[in-house]
Amino acid sequence: MHSTNYIIRFVLVMTAIVAVILSLMSTGLKPIHDKNEAVYNKTAILSAIASHLGKDLKTLSDEEIGAIFSEKVTQKVLNMDGKVIDEATMMEMGYKDGLAESVDMGKEMKKPEEDRVLPLFIYESDKGNEFYILNVRGKGLWDEIWGCVALEDDMNTIAGVAFDHKAETPGLGAEIKDSQAFKEQFVGKKIYRPDGEYKSIYVRKGGAKDPVHEVDGISGATITADGVTEMMQRGIAYYEPYFDKINK
Repeated sequence: MHSTNYIIRFVLVMTAIVAVILSLMSTGLKPIHDKNEAVYNKTAILSAIASHLGKDLKTLSDEEIGAIFSEKVTQKVLNMDGKVIDEATMMEMGYKDGLAESVDMGKEMKKPEEDRVLPLFIYESDKGNEFYILNVRGKGLWDEIWGCVALEDDMNTIAGVAFDHKAETPGLGAEIKDSQAFKEQFVGKKIYRPDGEYKSIYVRKGGAKDPVHEVDGISGATITADGVTEMMQRGIAYYEPYFDKINK
């Protein structure tokens, strides 16, 4: 029968071996993980303009997604005053590659508002018109919700949206991601009133009353819908200083 000291040494040795193996696996798989995450992020961004791509995103390979992004998308990073931050400065600030796609909005939202940066993606269609894709983030019923909002080149008309969530209820709050009908309601809505006042979009319980600035809510998911309203109201407004600069 083994002594207590032998058993302790055995456990320590096995623990060390397992830790080394897991570390090597993590290091070896990191490039694959990073590539998959990059493709996932690019797909999420392009999903906001899926109807304008002329292609079904679900049928495209990782390489095709990357090609669309590199050929058709211009990336910019903005500070909260609407000023573009160049790649070199972004890298000095600790952002990988200095690109907009390397900005983690979950981390940005934990910073003081004045210290945050905003990713902006400008997609140029084959017809020559541009779509401005903004990142927004907020709070649902159970946890974080987020999305991409694409504006037409008038920077007023919504061309498409794509939402996601961390823990909303399937069949209820999760419908912000799963229901194509819910997302299609946003297309064509305006974020400004005719007089130029910022309005954004309201997700209304019981049905939209304003055909220009409202969409129907999701039955049984009032808090999640309110989260989408707040997320868009606040998140799109963050980009206003940049729009003001380029529209002068």
